[in-house]
Amino acid sequence: MAPNMLSQALPIDVGIGAPLLEVRGVVRSFALPRSGFAPASRVQAVTDVSFSIAPGEVLGLVGESGSGKSTLARLVMRLLAPDHGSVFFEGRDLAALVGADLKRFRGTVQMVFQDPYASLNPRRNVGQAIDEVLALHGGQNRAERHVLAGDLLERVGLGRSDIARRPHEFSGGQRQRIAIARALAVKPRVLVADEPVSALDVSVQAGILALLRDLQSSFNLAMLFISHDLGVVELMADRVMVLYLGRVMEVASVRSVFREPRHPYTAGLLWAAPGARRRRGQPVLLKDEIPSPADPPSGCVFRTRCPFAQSECAQSVPPLRTVRPGHQIACLRDDLALEAPGPHA
Repeated sequence: MAPNMLSQALPIDVGIGAPLLEVRGVVRSFALPRSGFAPASRVQAVTDVSFSIAPGEVLGLVGESGSGKSTLARLVMRLLAPDHGSVFFEGRDLAALVGADLKRFRGTVQMVFQDPYASLNPRRNVGQAIDEVLALHGGQNRAERHVLAGDLLERVGLGRSDIARRPHEFSGGQRQRIAIARALAVKPRVLVADEPVSALDVSVQAGILALLRDLQSSFNLAMLFISHDLGVVELMADRVMVLYLGRVMEVASVRSVFREPRHPYTAGLLWAAPGARRRRGQPVLLKDEIPSPADPPSGCVFRTRCPFAQSECAQSVPPLRTVRPGHQIACLRDDLALEAPGPHA
């Protein structure tokens, strides 16, 4: 490897300070297909979501399918615009970025998608896939880009000889490593990882997670790590935000969420995870199926599946409130003694 070339492509330590990325009250809805003469309707994908990520911090985002995780990722990337609310990067509203400022943002916030094969052009070899990004953002000449592409491939556990191969010649785990190398090439400070291992065999997931954790630590990357797998989030994240039908249910450190959840939905997810074992108390079991996002329940959107719901839960939307330092929940009840399961088998 040529360390001098690779060091030019990867971020330096920026330290912990003010939020690097901040989301304030974002709302995003989508139009539903019109049926006959019925009036057009919309589904609310994300509702009044706020959070921040500091330099070098990993925020885990969890929730069932349809909770709004991928929509939120695309809002952060400015692949979608919010209906209301704002997303800020280094204190600047993404909606105001144009021209060179927008191009610079595209280079500092990168995304690793769920399906590595779909995110790579099958007509281009690995070197071309990385070179295209470097030519747009890096400023190196062709020879320098070729060397740097080899450096990046070696950094993610592949070889320089792989540079001329096409995506179909690699396994799923190798393709995800290529996608990570391509994301690293543009000097990112924030990495949005949207279910980066869910499409991979269990046997290769651990290697990709170890790689992401190593890169995040080595280069002080901030990361929004999205997954439905609680065990993966526990391994990767510093803090966890739990979404349900587009609303935030709980935000806290990994330790607090996994040992002392305060929201019934979070506790239910923990008890439903494979390998959860009874430690003490009663399991928290989620009722019924998740409602349609097009017709969410009144009041607390979780109430129809909550074993502790009361009549007042249907009357008002619970605000996100602080129950102890660094720990917030959106629940009207303060009298719940929730138990997390013991270590997974």
